[in-house]
Amino acid sequence: MRAMVLERPRTPLVMRERPERVPAAGEILIEIAACGVCRTDLHVVDGELPNPNLPIVPGHEIVGRVAAIGAGAAELALGERVGIPWLGSTCGVCGYCLSGRENLCDRALFTGYTRDGGYATHALADARYCFPLPQLQDDAEVAPLLCAGLIGWRSYRMATAEELAGAARLEALGLYGFGAAAHILVQVAAWQGRRVYAFTRVGDEAAQVFAKSLGAVWAGGSDEVPPEPLDAAIIFAPVGPLVPLALKAVKKGGRVVCGGIHMSDIPSFPYRLLWEERHIVSVANLTRADAREFLALVPQAGVKSEVRRYPLAAANDALADLRAGRLQGAAVLIP
Repeated sequence: MRAMVLERPRTPLVMRERPERVPAAGEILIEIAACGVCRTDLHVVDGELPNPNLPIVPGHEIVGRVAAIGAGAAELALGERVGIPWLGSTCGVCGYCLSGRENLCDRALFTGYTRDGGYATHALADARYCFPLPQLQDDAEVAPLLCAGLIGWRSYRMATAEELAGAARLEALGLYGFGAAAHILVQVAAWQGRRVYAFTRVGDEAAQVFAKSLGAVWAGGSDEVPPEPLDAAIIFAPVGPLVPLALKAVKKGGRVVCGGIHMSDIPSFPYRLLWEERHIVSVANLTRADAREFLALVPQAGVKSEVRRYPLAAANDALADLRAGRLQGAAVLIP
């Protein structure tokens, strides 16, 4: 097998030849067809996430076919198309796991961070954390759904939590940072009849046009005030100063959801921005229930990922384009 490997943080990935691995009990070996390039991969490569299991193969938006099956992993079949997400395994016995919050498990393993991921031709995975995939899209278009889509969905569910509990319907939703996650989520929210306001990098007119083409009713720079107060906002950009801006944009009782695994420091802000029962919450990882729910919704909502394909050997180029904001939608590596 071939893999692009991170040997030290803040250094380019290097191509390595490795022996093809044999799945242990409960594992499957995946022949990879596509792997999305996620901003979390960038945080790992740039040393912004602590203690990666180096050397590590990044990548956790993996689409492939089952090439070998270990003992006890009989629920999946040889040749079946599956997806491997960020959450690679959990202990299953701690208080978080037993209360439906496996995303917070203290002994979780994460694909492309603490276990090898998908910037490769093959990957091992815990069969319990792999998902059969719908056959409606090609492999590259499905790949971003495995994290950008899933974390976007969990963030969205958190933004609409009060509606789900029986409160007033969320009508106006702001999305700060219009990258891979937002370009998927705007399609879901628009399909559900919500008004979506997209906030991009200041002056990024191309991203604003892109957001409107996917269903946003308005798009502007992150420093702008939306035409109406927001019921909730989700921040996907890893930019701490967006938090007070989003708080200022949401109405009384509104909610600001921080959807990233890493964010720069949040600056101090006047208490009046938080007052009137506004909320700030964060999203951590995902659960398998999130994945099953979202992947079932995708064909109903007609969600389509906009992707730019790169060969596996060009992983560093894909990461550089993501870092510089040169992508509309998502980058995907093709082995």
